[in-house]
Order: sequence, then structure tokens, then C-alpha cells
Amino acid sequence: MFSADAHGHAHHHAHADAAASGTAIDPVCGMTVKLDAGKPSLDYQGTTYHFCSQRCHDRFGADPWFFLSGHSKNKPKVAKKATLYTCPMDPEIVRDAPGPCPICGMALEPMGAPVDAPNHELIDFTRRFWVSLACAVPLVILSMGPMLGLPIRDWIGGRLTAYLELILATPVVLWAARPFFERGWVSVRTGHYNMWTLIMLGVGAAYLYSVVATLFPSLFPMEFGGHHGDVAVYFEAAAVIVALVFVGQILELRARERTGDAIRALMKLAPKIARRIQPDGTEQDAPLENILAGDHVRVRPGEAVPVDGIVTEGRSSVDESLITGEPLPVEKTQGAGVTGGTVNGNGTLVVRAEKVGSDTVLSQIVEMVASAQRSRAPIQKLADRVSGWFVPTVVIVAVLAFVGWLLLGPQPSFVYGLVAAVSVLIIACPCALGLATPISIMTATGRGAQSGLLVREAAALERLAAVDTLIVDKTGTLTEGRPRLTDVLVHPAFPENRLLMLAASLERASEHPLAEAIVAGAAARDVLLTSVTDFEAINGKGVSGKVDGETVMAGNAAMMADAAIDITSFAGHAESLRQNGRTALYIAVNGQPAGLLALADEIKLNAAEAIRALHADGVRVIMATGDNAVTAQAVAKALGIDEVAADQLPQAKKALVERLKAEGRVVAMAGDGINDAPALAAADVGIAMGTGADVALESAGITLLKGDLSGIVRARTLSKATLSNIRQNLFFAFGYNAIGVPVAAGLLYPLTGSLLSPMLAAAAMSLSSVSVVANALRLRRLKL
Repeated sequence: MFSADAHGHAHHHAHADAAASGTAIDPVCGMTVKLDAGKPSLDYQGTTYHFCSQRCHDRFGADPWFFLSGHSKNKPKVAKKATLYTCPMDPEIVRDAPGPCPICGMALEPMGAPVDAPNHELIDFTRRFWVSLACAVPLVILSMGPMLGLPIRDWIGGRLTAYLELILATPVVLWAARPFFERGWVSVRTGHYNMWTLIMLGVGAAYLYSVVATLFPSLFPMEFGGHHGDVAVYFEAAAVIVALVFVGQILELRARERTGDAIRALMKLAPKIARRIQPDGTEQDAPLENILAGDHVRVRPGEAVPVDGIVTEGRSSVDESLITGEPLPVEKTQGAGVTGGTVNGNGTLVVRAEKVGSDTVLSQIVEMVASAQRSRAPIQKLADRVSGWFVPTVVIVAVLAFVGWLLLGPQPSFVYGLVAAVSVLIIACPCALGLATPISIMTATGRGAQSGLLVREAAALERLAAVDTLIVDKTGTLTEGRPRLTDVLVHPAFPENRLLMLAASLERASEHPLAEAIVAGAAARDVLLTSVTDFEAINGKGVSGKVDGETVMAGNAAMMADAAIDITSFAGHAESLRQNGRTALYIAVNGQPAGLLALADEIKLNAAEAIRALHADGVRVIMATGDNAVTAQAVAKALGIDEVAADQLPQAKKALVERLKAEGRVVAMAGDGINDAPALAAADVGIAMGTGADVALESAGITLLKGDLSGIVRARTLSKATLSNIRQNLFFAFGYNAIGVPVAAGLLYPLTGSLLSPMLAAAAMSLSSVSVVANALRLRRLKL
């Protein structure tokens, strides 16, 4: 057996020798440390140890035995994985370094488990937004003042006003909007025309045209002079467009940043410290990262199991809802397997570590959630799809307008043609485009919150309308998530209340969830309880003791068989109860069968009605549960569920989601447990019950605060209304401007003798924004 004292003595001599030479060996990393270099040191058991860095010092201080015993050398060397980066809009793009996406130009995001680091793009965009807003507000006042009855241009002078607008617009276009121009250029270079193409063309044309009109007004014919003879400029349009687009981008970045919360919550489930039993029999709390396969750890009552392993000593019940989702604890004795992150009951266990670090089930669940969130490509904005055909059309119209005026227009035909082409590009970029989707989502999420629907991801709300398959967890989603006393069957010789008094008085001494249900059931029937003596809990079987002078036993058939109690008279009733999804508990008094108690996790009151409504809406409902097939089928039959998948571990639930998606189905997953987290993340839409685990809430795009399925029906109503509202907004955003494009090209010149009035262009842009906001606010009155 290893001797810590001998080893420490050897270390003492090694350090004494090193000290004589003016150097020491870092016991953590093995580096040579100069003693006079001001490096950190630590005294342990009479010896001073020196370290190359504070990190090595802290690691040693947390677990000296790990390093001094040589145990650290047994730790397998794992190559650190390089961080890969992907595009949230084009997930097929994977790079080994950050940078812009080669398809859409968006910033690539790191893959895998998130790190607690600031989101630099969000910080940068927020800073650029505030600069844009600070410049856009005075620009709007300067340009729109006359329309609102404020003679600002008369006070300042038209020429000076134009120069002020140039000064205010320049930092917005040349600095704040730079990321938009970069993305727009990428979209042109790759041929993937989208919203950024339109913004680049519109903002760029508005700014360049306005700069020329401000600095060289004499280049333009007299017909282009405004009220004061000054050529109209579009600086305010360029700045407002940029500011509005930043609003949408910041909302989207904040939503994407929250997707990492689920993984952080999962990682917190594993304890940071484990109580290692060392070779000499002493025990010491050690960092979890220092626990290696083969180590023995003690798990005390109420603690989380730190590693996947095998029980070598002790007896206890363990809450495995992390894996199964079921609330009833599982009895563990010598030789039983336990999973890291599950919670020990009121016994003590000694566990031999089998899997540690990234090999544990909990780590695999973390990776499943991370990969599922990466693989779920965000839905392409409807604005981008419209832009895909709108951009080429606008460019063609602008070219045709320039050529038409050049060949057919009056002199100076070149200037007329240039102005017409630029006017087309300006008016084609609507201010409301950046507002169309965010304003609807913000209004809808506010309306949803009033009805108990919390929307974490705008894309989830958008996708829910298209869902055709709903996977639901059983425990806590379809059922209440806690057992209740449902039936009391008694032997003719026993009054029901006396049997319940004896059983509940006995069970009051137990901490088992079924015991709590029996005690609560007795209280609901106003049964008074008494004290118990000689109480004994037999793991995996039941409890016994003396109540009111009588020997009482409550347990399963195995317990009755061990006590040679004949329960054949109740066997048929017990089987019938099990077929209906109930748990049967036998009661014996003074060695004779006395009755049978039935407990069940009852179905939620409105679950059946909600499933009927979903069926009527064309949604197929599948139950996926960690519970056994008999109980699952009983619940499914009562609710009219289409399909059942029982005994499902987290990996199986996630695989079920992926199989259905591969078949072309649009899948929503509703659950409330940690074991549901991978499937919630993998589904097209994850829906969490607000009464469930934090990890489930973080993995889902939508949370139902009231924790019942009728919320899904309300959420689908909200989703469909929101999607319709976004389409209407995009019509308003593009509609006015699409009508203005041919006018800007000169369509009405033969009738009016003039090109598009700058006032009309400004009015069209303002009207489109007002229409979008007014339309989105209608969602506040939506009936759910």
C-alpha cells in the first residue's frame, strides 16, 4: 500500500536539494522554478513547495495528495480539442478560426459547450447602434421638420442644413454600417442576394447621391431644386435604415447568446468536489477533475453522485430523474451502477469510479444538447427570401432607367439617367425592412407572456406554426409528476379508515415519495395518525413496524413472500391496477393480508382536451417516456395518444426526434426533465413545462409557465398569427417602395414633366414604417 508519509519525506529531501541550488521543481507541472523570481509558494506538512504560476499553486492547494502521491501521473493525456466556428445562418460552414461567413458575411460563432466570455459582436453592434441612433434623431428632425410644421431649414438655411446632415450621416454610414456593407459585398460576390445586399445598395446610393448633391449641387438641372433651390438629399434615410437594422440584429444576437444557458445549467449538475477514499483509508475532498477511473469516492446522504461507477459498499435510494425523468428513487446496493449527477437519498454509498470526465453520461448529455443546438439551422428570414428576387429586379430596373434616360431623355440626359437610377436604388431600400420582423416578435412575445407563454427564441415561435408532430414526455407533462393515493382495497375484517391509519402512520416514518403520497392521502380523508415503534425500511421491498400495538408491513409482493404472507386474494386486483398505470402496495397486519393501496401519477385535468385540440389541428402526438411500457400504454389509452415509446433514455428520445425529422416531419418536443434536454434542443421547436428543471427551460425555445398542454394550443395560435403579421409587415415594408420604384425610374415623367419628388420618397418611407408598427400592435389584442 502507498505510504503518503514516505513519499512526502522523499519530496522534502528533493526540495531541500533543489533549494540548495537556488531552484525548485513545480510538483504540479514539473517545471524548474527559480526561488528568487517572486513565484508563488505554499507550505504543506512542513515542506515549502514552489510553483511556476498561481494556477499551479491553486491546483496543488486544492488536492496536495493527488500530486505528491504520483497519482496525477495516472491521469490519461487528452489532447485539447481545437475550437471550431460555424455560421448561425449557414451551419454547413465550419472553420477553425473566427471570421465572416463566406456565404452571408455574418460573424462565425464557436461550436460546442459555451464559454463564459463576452459576445464581442453583440458589444460592437450595441455600440454602433447607439452612435447610429444619436446621429439619426437630429437628422430626422432636420429633414422632416418642415413636414411637421417646424421651419428648421428657414432658421438655419438650406445650404448649412445639408452640410449638418452630411456631418451627422457620415459616421453612421462609413463607420457604424461597415459590418452591413461587408456582408452585402459578400452576398454580391457569392451570388447569395439577401437583406444585406438591399441595405448596402440602398444606404450606399442614398449617401453617395446626397454627398454629391450637397458638395456639387450645380451638377444637377434646375428641376431638381427644392423649396429653396437646394437639391434634395437622403441622408436621414441612410441613417434611419442603419439604426433600425441594428435593432433587429441586437435582438437576434441576444437570443442566440441565451442558447448556451442550457449547457451551462447542465454542467452545474455535476458536483465540483468529490470525497476520495485514499489508499491508506483516509478521506479527502478533491476537485472532480482529479478523480480517476478506479478511485473510490464516498457519496453522503443528499449529495450528487460525482462519477459514473459501481457501488462497492452501502445501501441507499438514488433519484435518477436526471436519466429517466421518473420521480421515484431507485434502490442501490453493492454491485449496482450509479450515474454522475443523480442524487443520493438518505443512505451512504461507496462508489468505484468507472467513467470520469467526458466519458460520463452527464457529459454525453451536455454534448448532445450542444450538438443539437448547433445542428438546428435558424429559419431564413422571410425578408431574405423576398430580397432574393427583389434585389435583382431593382438592379435591372435601375440599369434600364439609366439607359432609357440616356437614350431617350432630354438634356442633360446623363444626369437625368443617373438621378433616376440612384432614386430607384434609394427608394427600393425600405426603412421598415429592419423593423418588420422584430416589432412583430416583440409584440407577440409580450402578448404570449400575458397568457403564460414565454418565448425565448423568435425562430421557435415562427417554426411552431408548421409543426405536424408533437413528442410529449409523460411525467410532469401529461401527468402531475408526483404520485397520489387513488384506491384503497380492504379485507372484509378491516375498516377502510383503520387500514389507512395503520399504513399511513407506518409510512410517515419513511422518506420515500410513495410514503409521502400515502400520508397525504390519509390527511385528505381526515384520518388521524399515531406513532410508530420498531420501524425498519427494507430497501427495494417496503417498510415494517409496530403501530397502535399491531405489527404492520407495507410493501411489494417480494416483501410479502419473504414474510410467508398469502396475498393471492389481492393478486388479481393488483394486476388490474398495474394495467391501469397504478402502483400496488400490499398491507399486512399481524402476519395477515389486510388490504391493498393503489398509487398513481395522475393525468393532468386538461391534457385530454388539449390533445383533442391538437389532433383537430392536424398534429400527430407521440409519448416518449422513461417509464415502463405498461404504465405508458395506460396513460396513452386514456388520452388517445397516437404512438408510445417507453423506457426511453435521453439518447433514445433525441434519436426519436432525429428519425422523425429525417422522415420530413416538423417536430416539436414538450418535456420538463433534465432527461428531456437533448430532445428539446434537437427538435424543431422545444417546449418546456414551467414547473420543470432549469435545464429543460434553457434548452427549449418556448416555456409554458402553467405547465399544461393547453398552452401548446395557445402557442400555436400565437405562432400562426405572428407569422401572418410578419408577412403583412413585409408587404408594407416592400409595398410602398415597390410602387415607388417605377415612379423613381421616371414612369410618370411623360405625364407630370418631373421625376420623383424627394418629399414623396420620404413620405413613402415614413408611411411604410408607421404601417408596420401599427399592424404589429394588433397582436396585443389577439385572443388566445
